[in-house]
Amino acid sequence: MPPLTKNKEHMKLNEIQDLIKFVSKSGVNEVELETKEIKIVIKTGKQTAPVIMQAAPTQMVAAPQAQMVAAPVQNTSPAAETKANPPAANTTATDDSKYVTIKSPMIGTFYRSAGPDKPPFVNVGDDIAAGKTVCIIEAMKLFNEIESDVKGKIVKVLVNDATPVEYDQPLFLVDPNA
Repeated sequence: MPPLTKNKEHMKLNEIQDLIKFVSKSGVNEVELETKEIKIVIKTGKQTAPVIMQAAPTQMVAAPQAQMVAAPVQNTSPAAETKANPPAANTTATDDSKYVTIKSPMIGTFYRSAGPDKPPFVNVGDDIAAGKTVCIIEAMKLFNEIESDVKGKIVKVLVNDATPVEYDQPLFLVDPNA
């Protein structure tokens, strides 16, 4: 493998992204890289995205930018729904308590299908099993398949296709008793 940096003091963001891509394609579960200036640990798992722990302040700029792009969209939508129909929102919240929520394990862009010409992984009314892919979340140019951890029937899709999502944001409601 060629050296990661030309300038030994700092890794560039694109070099970190290349390292993440390499790790995700290789099937390795964890890689740790440490220099005088920075320590990077990349871990992958069944339902987790690569995780980067950074010590250099120049590298930390990338994550807040992604959050700033996604946060306004999430904060605007629930407020608009609540103002448009407050009684229905309260009733729905009560009815939804019997459902299990599949949440986003990362910040990224939500996709219901593997491509624009492909059918969605799941639709409302579909029966799913634990381990079934329900969507893809793109984070840092990596497409992460999100799998269900419950068995049941999809009751509601809570996010529009190709929209930003936050960590722990609800994506689907599943009826485990169906």
